[in-house]
Amino acid sequence: MAIAENEFKYIQDLVLRRSGIVLNEGKEYLVEARLLPLAKKRGLATVADLVAQLSKRPVPELIDSVVHAMTTNETSFFRDIHPFQAFKEKIIPDILARRSSQKRLSIWCAASSTGQEPYTLAILLREHFPELRNWNVTFVASDLSLDVLNRASQGRYSQLEINRGLSANLLVKYFKKQGLEWEIAPEIRQMIDFKQINLLETWPIAPLVDVVFIRNVLIYFNTDTKKQILGRIRQLLRPDGYLFLGAAETTLNIDEQFERTAFDKSGSYQPRSAARVAA
Repeated sequence: MAIAENEFKYIQDLVLRRSGIVLNEGKEYLVEARLLPLAKKRGLATVADLVAQLSKRPVPELIDSVVHAMTTNETSFFRDIHPFQAFKEKIIPDILARRSSQKRLSIWCAASSTGQEPYTLAILLREHFPELRNWNVTFVASDLSLDVLNRASQGRYSQLEINRGLSANLLVKYFKKQGLEWEIAPEIRQMIDFKQINLLETWPIAPLVDVVFIRNVLIYFNTDTKKQILGRIRQLLRPDGYLFLGAAETTLNIDEQFERTAFDKSGSYQPRSAARVAA
């Protein structure tokens, strides 16, 4: 049975308040598909029963489960390869030169899902920049969902997940077969501090971050939320730091204090003064 209009509105408002994610009209099928398994897991027959239970007794655990079920966790190793090439060929060499006296590097990978994106970055650091072993490197990966964070921190992936973007050379070098799964090397897993962070709430991230990856996230937010998040990122970034967004995302007409720095088939964003210097 399709979800009723009032039930969709209830979920729509709940998800917006708790996560900032906008569920536009026409997404009723998505709500039904994502929440029916959750309802069944709780011994309920329909999404309508789930909404009724939430309305009568909105316990935090159930609210979190509903919100997390409505988040999108699409990811893969080296997803949209070009940002990672820019990270390896342009960004890190630039930071190494600029921070040579301080020997400090700080990275935040937001909305990291099951970990493929931060592990990709960590592998690139370990593979191509051995000098960073003598640096103070801080690397935080975060997500709203504890379920996907737990998977990410374990660093275990199916053959299908491995096949999506990871080369045979890197697989052999940085993963070990464990039954039907592949487990990432402890040296890579230990580089990353996984944290649960709701982008609408407090960010336990120290300021002066060199690189922020927050890709394919802003597309789910309304304009006001995008402005809020980009403004807060500017407060965290170093004046010459780099921000990576998804290919369909931009700061244009949202936060004019950012300027795009173009690379070959890719680009990132910097605070305007730094972008002019980099150009």
